[in-house]
Amino acid sequence: MLARKSIIPEEYVLARIAAENLRKPRIRDRPRKARFIAKNGACNLAHKNIREQGRFLQDIFTTLVDLKWPHTLLIFTMSFLCSWLLFAMMWWLVAFAHGDMDPSTENATNSTKWTPCVTCVRSFTSAFLFSIEVQVTIGFGGRMMTEECPLAITVLILQNIVGLIINAVMLGCIFMKTAQAHRRAETLIFSRQAVIAVRNGKLCFMFRVGDLRKSMIISASVRIQVVRKTTTPEGEVIPIHQVDIPVDNPIESNNIFLVAPLIICHVIDKRSPLYDISAADLALQDLELIVILEGVVETTGITTQARTSYVAEEILWGHRFVPIVTEEEGVYAVDYSKFGNTVKVAAPRCSARELDEKPSILIQTLQKSELSHQNSLRKRNSMRRNNSIRRSNSMRRTNSSLIVPKVQFITPEGSQSASET
Repeated sequence: MLARKSIIPEEYVLARIAAENLRKPRIRDRPRKARFIAKNGACNLAHKNIREQGRFLQDIFTTLVDLKWPHTLLIFTMSFLCSWLLFAMMWWLVAFAHGDMDPSTENATNSTKWTPCVTCVRSFTSAFLFSIEVQVTIGFGGRMMTEECPLAITVLILQNIVGLIINAVMLGCIFMKTAQAHRRAETLIFSRQAVIAVRNGKLCFMFRVGDLRKSMIISASVRIQVVRKTTTPEGEVIPIHQVDIPVDNPIESNNIFLVAPLIICHVIDKRSPLYDISAADLALQDLELIVILEGVVETTGITTQARTSYVAEEILWGHRFVPIVTEEEGVYAVDYSKFGNTVKVAAPRCSARELDEKPSILIQTLQKSELSHQNSLRKRNSMRRNNSIRRSNSMRRTNSSLIVPKVQFITPEGSQSASET
């Protein structure tokens, strides 16, 4: 509008807009790579075009356990309902074949000449009720078996066997779903981010793991795998190439005592896939570090497994986890509110290979951090001194303002007398 009114020339407006657009940094978000393992431990994998679907029916029990709860409950209900209806139909056919459904035999049942196969079964509804009573072993006293029909005795035995099988399978399936190992893994937590810092003179990849329950995980062990896309010298592309990396554990059995949160450490040495990666190269790496914690649940004896993963954006270079275990009144207390908190520490920005080739880099980094720490302390001390001087000056000013001046009184004789109040 200003350009149209000739207040500002149009050429100047266009040039200014172009300059502003050039100053603004154009940030293009890099497309996020799909994770192989989600943060909650779920596998991000979809199975497609499976032709041999019959293999799932060969292991029907595992298939039932793997189903979702709505599907499991639907199958649980329909299995009992279908079995009751099936045997109700069989009881009705037995009664119909024996003549129990004939109205002429209703008066003869009270005499000794006529004995039905099942008493009080004269319709499909009564046969269905009798089927439920037989299979769930409840009897209300109105319907009962007699020794008149051997076929009815055979059906009774068959229904009892089928009912026991259905009970065993369905109840076992429900128990296994409620006691699955991944339910226990919900209380095994990992730090949201991992760190890379110097420990014992070596660059280390570290993360924290903890257990929220008091019941312990027996024989707990931690494994770390690096998943990345690689290409072999022959030109073969491996989309998911898994490489195990060692975990620094002073215990030879590689088991950890997870009574309190622990910091799991991986020393970046020549065997590590992170050996040639520096702080600048980390953000450009297309890799994923998968952490697997396995152990036996103390209360149930079931083996459980907890998983998580860390991508390059979730690894902090030059950070360290803050301590969260303190001793209070003879008891070790764990503050889980600081579970994932980190602080910046001095760490060389080069790769572990460069650090091994030039150990002086670490010494220089530590010296610089020490000098910066001393300078920060000096600045703090000088600021404290300046604040104390300012406070003392302000106090002197207030005290001087509170001093009452001397007042002179003139007497009628003309003499002066000074008095101070």
